[in-house]
Amino acid sequence: MKIAVAGSTGLIGSQVVAIAEQQDHEVVGLARETGFDLLAPEGLTKALEDVEAVIDVTQGPAIDESQATSFFRSVATNLGDAATGAGVRRTVVLSIVGVDKSPDYGYYVAKVAHEEATRSAAPGAVVLRATQFHEFAGQMLEWNREQDVTRIIDVPIQPVASREVAALLVELATSEDARDTDLAGPQQENLVDLVRRLVERRGEQITVQAVDAPPSMAGGSMLPGPDAEIRGPRWEDWVATGEAR
Repeated sequence: MKIAVAGSTGLIGSQVVAIAEQQDHEVVGLARETGFDLLAPEGLTKALEDVEAVIDVTQGPAIDESQATSFFRSVATNLGDAATGAGVRRTVVLSIVGVDKSPDYGYYVAKVAHEEATRSAAPGAVVLRATQFHEFAGQMLEWNREQDVTRIIDVPIQPVASREVAALLVELATSEDARDTDLAGPQQENLVDLVRRLVERRGEQITVQAVDAPPSMAGGSMLPGPDAEIRGPRWEDWVATGEAR
């Protein structure tokens, strides 16, 4: 099968490409690094010629609600119009568990807009909502660090291995009966605790301070529901393998 991956050079996109190629699929990478600006529709229909499925794992350039919403709507519309014109049969978009339960967090509102724009414009739209990746603790540590202090929102999460997310995206893209799916890892954790454990493992002298999160997230909106698919290792097992480096 010929598959196009929008956002093909990022954390998830690069793994999607690798998994798809291991399964002998032909992959078209759509990213700035491969010569494509997804905010500009020119050339996308031609790039999607003979493509049967599009996987959209693009990330917004900012967490600001307005900027992120504009980005996601433009990308979804451009991809959707091009895919329709090229005769693509399936579009799989990666989203986040809980986006519809967090109206008090702008980036999640933008991701809802991403889902809606994909459903509106893209052929055969399927949404995969995943919980935070195992890499999230390390990302939050760095994003919120000021010298030897990092401030982390105090929220419950149920992280999942990013490779499991990538593998399921390929499954949904190649399946005849794919449907919207929620995905999570096997164990609930606290984000502040994960960051502290990561700092301890690394032997770094960093103080981890808990800060208030948006009420919806503090109340558990980032956790999966009872119908979510559970895959992959626990965070503790994943970090013990050295993958966190």
